[in-house]
Amino acid sequence: MQELLKDRIDRWASLLFISIAIGVIVSGLDVLFGRVLLWLIATSHELRPWIFLLLGPAGLIFMFFFLRYGKESVQGMNLVFKAGHGEDVEIPKRLVIFVTVGTWITHFFGGSAGREGVAIQIGGTIGQWFGSLSKRIDRREFVVIGMAAGFSGLFQTPIAAIFFALEVLVVGRMRYQVLIPTLVASFIASSLSHLLGLEKFHFEIVPDISITPIVFVKIVICGILFGLCGALFAYLLKKGKQLTQRVIPSPMLRILIVGALVGLLILLFFNGRYASLGMNLIEGTFSSEAIYRYDWLLKLLLTVITLSAGFQGGEVTPLFAIGTTLGVVLASVLGLPVLLIAALGYASVFGSATNTILAPIFIGAEVFGYETLPFFFIACAFSYAFNFNQSIYGQQKIAWLEK
Repeated sequence: MQELLKDRIDRWASLLFISIAIGVIVSGLDVLFGRVLLWLIATSHELRPWIFLLLGPAGLIFMFFFLRYGKESVQGMNLVFKAGHGEDVEIPKRLVIFVTVGTWITHFFGGSAGREGVAIQIGGTIGQWFGSLSKRIDRREFVVIGMAAGFSGLFQTPIAAIFFALEVLVVGRMRYQVLIPTLVASFIASSLSHLLGLEKFHFEIVPDISITPIVFVKIVICGILFGLCGALFAYLLKKGKQLTQRVIPSPMLRILIVGALVGLLILLFFNGRYASLGMNLIEGTFSSEAIYRYDWLLKLLLTVITLSAGFQGGEVTPLFAIGTTLGVVLASVLGLPVLLIAALGYASVFGSATNTILAPIFIGAEVFGYETLPFFFIACAFSYAFNFNQSIYGQQKIAWLEK
């Protein structure tokens, strides 16, 4: 009995110690990535509009080096998911460099993409590396811990990051055995990135309506439509990648041609309104600037085309922007508070497209305030129910579909 207790204590001590190290290292890399990214976006803004026309050639140069020196790194997020599933794959450390530089290039030249892909891949890579140093603990556990730290360090939403890492790999099967070390790494990463000056988006909302039967039904309608929007994004992204790969098999030629098209479209559509992350749309919504009824659709389509071309980045921040602007439209139609429904869209479309439920509920509460939690619970639940198991992550598994 004493030997069993000692072994258990040693295992937990090792897990917690390594979780702290993962949180510290990943947060530092997140801050470096995030602060340089924001500086590049600001610099790019001063070089508009001609900078958009260089998106294709810039993508071509990056893809040349990526294919030549990236090796297994070209699998990107799929590699992290495979490692998280326990497959015998090694995430090369060069992946961190390539996805970071590639995402900087995407945003500097105006591509419509996100940034969470870098954070999750950084976290997964660092997590697996620490796992390789421990012979007593399953490396999959450290991949999950690293993913949570990466997400939390970038967005500074530690609770949402915990549940995102626990539920995103296999829908319907959460790894509660790593809950505590994941919690430790997530909160450390969030606190350190804040301390080091990485910006966090936060907007406190105090709901000015109660959940009456009529309001409940209206929020359900919003949740369903947010779910369909997220499913549409995930479906079009999958089909867009398949179509571009079939029509233009060469990755270098593909990113050049499609990248040039994206740059031209971003220039034509309001001189870069839909370029980069989409934070202009999110911040514009919550500062009462004009939001057009088609903003969500154009941001969706341009993000799909950008990522289908092969540019690095992610999907989550554009999903926030898509959901936020769609929420403005739905609020005006249903007679609901604009800012509240925009906030619900922010979280719900993200949850639908990633096929997660707890992460979007808590990201909503952490970004907009816990007084909104009941509203997020209703909207995200119906958004999740109506996404038809679509997901932006091709290697995501669904527990009830496995034999």
